[in-house]
Amino acid sequence: MVDFSLSDEQTMLREMAHEFAASEVQPNAAKWDRDSSFPREAIRKAHELGLLTVKIPEEYGGYGMGSFEEVLICEEIGWGDPGFATASGSTMLASYPVITGGTEDQKQRYLSKVANGCIASYCVTEPGAGSDVQSISTHAVRDGDDYVINGSKMWITGAGHADWFFVLAYTDPNAGYKGMSGFIIDADSPGISLGKKEDNMGQRCSDTRSVDFNDVRVPADNLIGGEENNGWMNAMKAFDLSRPTISAHAVGNARGAMEESLQYANERSTFGKPIYRHQAVSFMIADMATKVEAARLLTWQAAKKADSGERNTLEAAHAKRFAADMAMEVTTDAVQVFGGYGYSEEYPVARRMRGAKVVQIFEGSSQIQRLIIGREMLGDS
Repeated sequence: MVDFSLSDEQTMLREMAHEFAASEVQPNAAKWDRDSSFPREAIRKAHELGLLTVKIPEEYGGYGMGSFEEVLICEEIGWGDPGFATASGSTMLASYPVITGGTEDQKQRYLSKVANGCIASYCVTEPGAGSDVQSISTHAVRDGDDYVINGSKMWITGAGHADWFFVLAYTDPNAGYKGMSGFIIDADSPGISLGKKEDNMGQRCSDTRSVDFNDVRVPADNLIGGEENNGWMNAMKAFDLSRPTISAHAVGNARGAMEESLQYANERSTFGKPIYRHQAVSFMIADMATKVEAARLLTWQAAKKADSGERNTLEAAHAKRFAADMAMEVTTDAVQVFGGYGYSEEYPVARRMRGAKVVQIFEGSSQIQRLIIGREMLGDS
């Protein structure tokens, strides 16, 4: 029999994350979004509570917990605000390749920094290479004890506040995706330049920029794993770990929109009764609830399989695809429930809807997830 009950420790983690989101995130989310301001202080507080480093192994200063505990926390953070969820989650995405493929020295140096509050960014996407990662043009050339890196990355979350970057680059361009390598690059390295903060439709508190690498010298000790041409597989393993957390963010955002819709529908009256008593509205909210529950279960499945040590590529793709599309549907319906008020920024559902859209795009679009699912089903992976 499948058991969906939580342990006392897991329940405590979820409650702590919920309390943090209710007290620190929701009251400030509208201002962060309106001002496009990076929520550094709230991120610091979340870090001090241990909410952002549960998957960092204990020997490097983290809590050594699993993906399942992480998604429990991420749902509550997404419930608080989707923009904050992305802004606070970028560091772990950059850390996953170090966790899964880094040398002991790299883990000691950089995971320990994350455990102490450093921010990191995951640099893979380029102006001409989004979903098609194999089309990146950034390259790294060995020069003595260093690598010299040149290239441009685009849509990099947290770039303006990062202390270090995970960067995917070609070390053997003739080998296709098998010629990619991952590097850890300190953000203060000479030759790095940042673009302007992007003026995005939603999640405006999440700092998104381009990052240019111009003859940036990186010590060979910062080649992840110490061997060339392992970058592609390590980057894909990172996505298998990050997609359940992104799915949980989407579940939390949709759940918030659903709860706000239910409250509003019970308070707003038309034709002599609360609008929730009109079947058209109550059925819409009932559908929201079902979609949230289904997405959560897919997310939990993907996280549980990751924690078992098994390859969870298919489950992570299912969760990411369904949760991202679900959140867009639910937040759009929430705006409909609120009517004219939903179309204004007076209520949070407009911000939630704007914030939901990008989850269908980043970390592998919904279309890419369908490609992954199709290939996995045919055994073409």
